[in-house]
Amino acid sequence: MLPFLVEGADEISAAINADRPRLRKLLAEHGAILLRGFQVDGVDGFDGSVRALSGAPLTYAERSSPRSTIKGQVYTSTDYPPDEEIFLHTENSYQATWPLVLYFYCVEPPTTLGATPLADIARIHDAIDPAVRAEFAARKWMVVRNFHAEFGVTWQHVFNTEDRSVVEAYAVEKGIALEWRGADSLRTRAVRDAIHAHPVTGQASWFNHATFFHVSTQAPEVREGLLEIFEEDDLPSNTYYGDGGRIPDDVMDHLRACYRAESTRFDWQRDDVLVVDNMRAAHGREPFTGPRKIAVAMAEPSKS
Repeated sequence: MLPFLVEGADEISAAINADRPRLRKLLAEHGAILLRGFQVDGVDGFDGSVRALSGAPLTYAERSSPRSTIKGQVYTSTDYPPDEEIFLHTENSYQATWPLVLYFYCVEPPTTLGATPLADIARIHDAIDPAVRAEFAARKWMVVRNFHAEFGVTWQHVFNTEDRSVVEAYAVEKGIALEWRGADSLRTRAVRDAIHAHPVTGQASWFNHATFFHVSTQAPEVREGLLEIFEEDDLPSNTYYGDGGRIPDDVMDHLRACYRAESTRFDWQRDDVLVVDNMRAAHGREPFTGPRKIAVAMAEPSKS
């Protein structure tokens, strides 16, 4: 059951430093741990807890969703409207490298719902029809992103620069194909593996954004609105098999069902700190009412 609950009352960074080997072992065994009841002392204390367990937090690069910087490398969770679900996904699994550990801090809990559901991606891998897994293993998957000057996030925001040459150099390094379109629009394509071995256990995990970025995963009214504005090739994001082939609708339905079948939830409490092994567990967000403020940090870059 995700996450594994660890309760205490001490200052959180001191508690982590005193118990770090056991906490790392619990994270490895369970895929996610929830630190509850500790004295966090706001965003600075949260940043300290990240540094105590993982080292310096990472900068959010090659962004896929709107976030605001709270302080340093601590960010808001995705700034989507509260009535929208954020489907289960593994952070930055569309990139060439990704954070191995994620941190979430409950500054202000929601009034209703607003959980951060989790799902074991090794169990998702095993639940997927073997023929579907084999197709993705052979063909990989492709993410296509279109950055439009007056719609959604801009390429300048995503790549943290206004210099095209910086973006082009980054793309070469990260295996991204670029297509500048018009005065200020950009299309990118990246082909990635759908299945990865966990760096510690070697266990096969369904680690990708193929479901999350697919247009059919959007809420029906959002999907219909996007398709009224854009041709499929121009959608802000969509996914395909790695050779560009269309992923059949029944395959997407099956993948979403596998994620949902493995999903677990808990209700946030003020000052909760959730630590997630990004290659063991997917995460998402329920719709919510009330204030809900969750801070996020990422740590431990992968070396793939």
